[in-house]
Amino acid sequence: MDHEPLPDPAVPVADAREIAPDLLVVPDGGVPLVPNIGVIGGTEAVLVVDTGLGPANAEQVLALAAEVAGGRRLYLTTTHFHPEHAFGASVFAGSATYLVNRTQAEELRTRGPGYLEMFRGLGETVARRLDGVVLPTPDQVYGDDGHELDLGGRSVRLRPTGRGHTRGDQVVEVPDAGVLFTGDLAENGQFAIFPWFPPHDTEVSGVGWLAVLERLAAAGHRTVVPGHGAVAGPELLAEVRDYLRELRDETWRRCRAGRGEAETVAEVRALLIGRHPEWTGREWIGPGVGCLCAELPG
Repeated sequence: MDHEPLPDPAVPVADAREIAPDLLVVPDGGVPLVPNIGVIGGTEAVLVVDTGLGPANAEQVLALAAEVAGGRRLYLTTTHFHPEHAFGASVFAGSATYLVNRTQAEELRTRGPGYLEMFRGLGETVARRLDGVVLPTPDQVYGDDGHELDLGGRSVRLRPTGRGHTRGDQVVEVPDAGVLFTGDLAENGQFAIFPWFPPHDTEVSGVGWLAVLERLAAAGHRTVVPGHGAVAGPELLAEVRDYLRELRDETWRRCRAGRGEAETVAEVRALLIGRHPEWTGREWIGPGVGCLCAELPG
């Protein structure tokens, strides 16, 4: 299938804005393969959340973080192992302590090389951004219970969620500001990204993802920074939860009725586009159906 060439996934660091005291977000600017990036400060240290795609983007993010830090210690974490979120982390070596959960560290090591090759096939602009990528090795790895990072007068919680968009997803909570960074567990204004590429990649779980969103939607966060799309309020978590329920229910209803996968994809796709005509990322509905067909109980 032919696709339009992707625009250059350049992180717009000049557009960084403060959404809470000493808490910046570099927005994605609506550009594919550009994530929302966080810079979270305390009195003693600053934490960066995600790097952008490749070394050149990460160098700009590091420069911004160093300027914001003004001599404070730097930390880096990534919401999951996918290239636009984590494949600039090696640039931070020697300048920041890179910490992630155990499962994400394993995915960086075992699945990172395959994703690097896959993303290099997405077009010249993406491949150019991946020039010189060195797959990162975290400095600090923590377990499934998560990690409390003291930045000085501000505690940040790094919480592995269990299997959803990937096996190693984590959210980043800033309790004093009521802010939650979700990575690609939540997107604003687009259909959920299901990296379902059997037989090569079947790690995403629609059932697990929905369970994660049900917990997050009930947690009382005031501000949500999605992986992609505009910063929003807690209603975004409820919206993504409800979409995942729709996708599950409409898929399973047809699977149980004996519909084939191709017919199910066509029907569910038409139905959900009709319900969310303004959303982008329609190409992810089909993989979502395929994932949930495979997870049908019994």
